Amino acid sequence: MSNTAQAMGHLPSGTGVCTTVPDMFYIPELIFDALVWCLVASTYVTPSNPQGWVMFVSVFCFVITFIWFFIFLCGGHRNSAGWAAADFAYHGLAAFFYLSSSVSLAYITLTFGPLLDLKYYRMDISAVVFSFISTLLYFIHAIFSANRWKTF
Repeated sequence: MSNTAQAMGHLPSGTGVCTTVPDMFYIPELIFDALVWCLVASTYVTPSNPQGWVMFVSVFCFVITFIWFFIFLCGGHRNSAGWAAADFAYHGLAAFFYLSSSVSLAYITLTFGPLLDLKYYRMDISAVVFSFISTLLYFIHAIFSANRWKTF
């Protein structure tokens, strides 16, 4: 096995989580999840169903990503192929959830946003942008996690 395959098939722990390619996305994911969460929570919830889905996705992904990051940071994953597969599965699911919530948030912002106060409309636009950035981060993390899982 080559050195690149060994390096790719290794699950880091400790501060190595902040330096390896798929795992260095944890911090930006947490930041953008929190931004979406705060921006959607501070606007009017009209209509409530799509906004509730966006809130669920942002809070769910923030909490699970934080737990996942903490497990990797503490070395609780034991460097197994099962953890690599679970890492890929979670980030793929999070990317799918975020894509669905981003599209619904963009639709609601375009439909009902101009009816709101300009301050809340701008906050909704910011939430849409940050939500699509989160989608991109989770998608990229899922792609790199799939490559790492494949090399195990």
